[in-house]
Amino acid sequence: MPYTVTPTAIPDVLVLTPKVFGDSRGFFFESFNQQDFRQATGLDVNFVQDNHSRSTQGVLRGLHYQLPPHAQGKLVRCASGAVFDVAVDIRKSSPTFGKWVGVELSEDNHQQLWIPPGFAHGFLTLTETADFLYKTTDYYARECERCIVWSDPDLAIDWPNMGIAPLLSDKDDAGCALSNAHCLS
Repeated sequence: MPYTVTPTAIPDVLVLTPKVFGDSRGFFFESFNQQDFRQATGLDVNFVQDNHSRSTQGVLRGLHYQLPPHAQGKLVRCASGAVFDVAVDIRKSSPTFGKWVGVELSEDNHQQLWIPPGFAHGFLTLTETADFLYKTTDYYARECERCIVWSDPDLAIDWPNMGIAPLLSDKDDAGCALSNAHCLS
């Protein structure tokens, strides 16, 4: 099996650790294989879009999500540098509604995080720069896009202390509290 799959404290959010083959020349691993992903996770998802962002240290992006009919599942990874990646359960019917999990993703650990539809997602860049790659199960739809503020005290996300205030976009700085957010059923 090319992946080791580890459930997080929210069992629907999975950490995938690929088999990495390395020698004195460098390394190789399959970052994605539909058949192996299905076999490892038991999930039959269809990815329709790949995204790539580069962020400088201290940049915090999120907590983003899309409402139905364009809710997105995401398979995320950090190709260079390191990020603290967070998924927040915003499914009102879920026993883990309002709970979050955080995982460090880096170029060194090669780990990926599966975040199903119904979760808000964000990350904080821990290194000088980070290249962040992710696959989505639906296309970007501006009219369905929403943002929960990263610092919502009800979520109490334990973001790493960078010694500086996070660098935010205007959209992320204006995110709403989970208690006022449009959530999924």
